[in-house]
Amino acid sequence: MAHGDRRGRRAFIGSFTAAGGPGIVTAAVDEDSGALALLNSLDGLPDPSYLALAPDGRTLYAVSETVDGAVAAYRLTKDKPEPAGPRVPVDGDGPTHLGVHAGHVLTANYGSGSVTAVPLRPDGALAGAPSAVLRHTGSGPHTPRQNGPHAHQIQSDPSGRWAVSVDLGTDSVRVCTLTDGDLVLHREAALRPGSGPRHLVFHPNGSYAYVVNELTPTVTVCRWDAADGTLKPLAETPVLPGAPAGDAYPSGIVASPDGCFVWTATRGEDVLSTFAVEGEGLRLVGTVPCGGHWPRALTEADGYLYVANERSGDVAWFAADPATGLPRYAGSVEVTAASCVVIG
Repeated sequence: MAHGDRRGRRAFIGSFTAAGGPGIVTAAVDEDSGALALLNSLDGLPDPSYLALAPDGRTLYAVSETVDGAVAAYRLTKDKPEPAGPRVPVDGDGPTHLGVHAGHVLTANYGSGSVTAVPLRPDGALAGAPSAVLRHTGSGPHTPRQNGPHAHQIQSDPSGRWAVSVDLGTDSVRVCTLTDGDLVLHREAALRPGSGPRHLVFHPNGSYAYVVNELTPTVTVCRWDAADGTLKPLAETPVLPGAPAGDAYPSGIVASPDGCFVWTATRGEDVLSTFAVEGEGLRLVGTVPCGGHWPRALTEADGYLYVANERSGDVAWFAADPATGLPRYAGSVEVTAASCVVIG
């Protein structure tokens, strides 16, 4: 692994250790070019496939995407994350995403189709066993991928009032409350059967949400009402300009901070798609190669896009054109079985 010693912002990269990944990798971020320089890795947690930062940036959280799923917390007082206590089982199978909400870490457990809330101490460390596990129910028409629920993402809405989970297996988005450690379903928004929703990103104005669908290469535009906690699908837009030549499984989705653009990554086709936000819709501007093979996750930071290319084993970065939104490839670093990137 290459090493660097620049100071400033840091990138934290998750990977699949079962596929030879190094665990959690720390990289320095060049403020002028967005380039990454690898610093070190930490391999004590099996399959830390997804990472999230605490709002104060002092603690890093990671899932362990295994059958006996768990979550772990790390201090970021130095360049190398340091474990902040033991990992905590999430009472779920295959946690694939996590987020911080209302004093808890929430995990989306793909294998068991559930969402788990793990309480946090005031210092950001995990406080102990889960306070709640909300089990999803339902299925979809795409067998075997939708033979039951498969929670794929969980996050706060922009208001911080609601926890929003995306379920690939049930073609739906669930809106929940978390009160006194208890997760309660508030509403469930149905998307087109067989679409296989994977991830959701909110528009910066908090009034819209964009759901990327894995089983059909599209994005569903939704209106979001934070006052009522309701999500209303409006339209579905393809992520590709024509029919895919082979496999096409969208993965990540991000929005520009100014709300002008939305980007997606699609595995198989191995492209990044750029959309212009136009009123209540999206217009596909174009696609560019993702810089590797099988882009599992996509991150935006300071005008740069970072792509975790799982099967080619690298993280590529792109400069986004501020006028057109189109990404321009700028470089990459090698990270075997890379699965996500977070910038802090």
